[in-house]
Amino acid sequence: MKSFKSTAWLLPQPVLIIGTYDKEGKPNAMNAAWGGQWDMHEIMISLGSHQTTDNLAVNPEFTVTFATADTLVASDYVGIASGRNTPDKMQKTGWTIEKAPNVNAPVFKEFPMTLECRVKQKIDESETGYYLVAEIVNILCDEQYLAEDGKPDVEKMNLITFDPVHHTYIQLGKAVGNAFADGKQLK
Repeated sequence: MKSFKSTAWLLPQPVLIIGTYDKEGKPNAMNAAWGGQWDMHEIMISLGSHQTTDNLAVNPEFTVTFATADTLVASDYVGIASGRNTPDKMQKTGWTIEKAPNVNAPVFKEFPMTLECRVKQKIDESETGYYLVAEIVNILCDEQYLAEDGKPDVEKMNLITFDPVHHTYIQLGKAVGNAFADGKQLK
């Protein structure tokens, strides 16, 4: 085996799009790769200092959605363009923006599923950022992405993952097994 120094290579990494409003109610979005489920009702995201963190200081509610193959270009763009110095950032994405029904944050309609969230805790807060722990208040899913059982169908969403090794995006594929079931073959 080849050995590598410690780096941010936990795989796969979600491509999270975080939606916030500034103090005037102007929507903003950023791309964040370092996040995940904290427990059944919470998520955690590592945030540097961004327009998003400025917005969360004023309004602790936000949305999180998952980038797809169809939203890849604009999703990457909101990660490289700063809302602090690009006033027309959201117009350039071409996204349809609506207010979330349960939190004071934007929903980007081009994405299949959105988590409505509220800040619970900021850990190790400094001028360079913090770790954000947030409560999932509600989950919205476009009906075209529902399975026959009425729940979200991840295979239909064409979600992408970030490859931090080669700085690429990879589209997730098809289901290959059944969790909490296939392993029973070894009992």
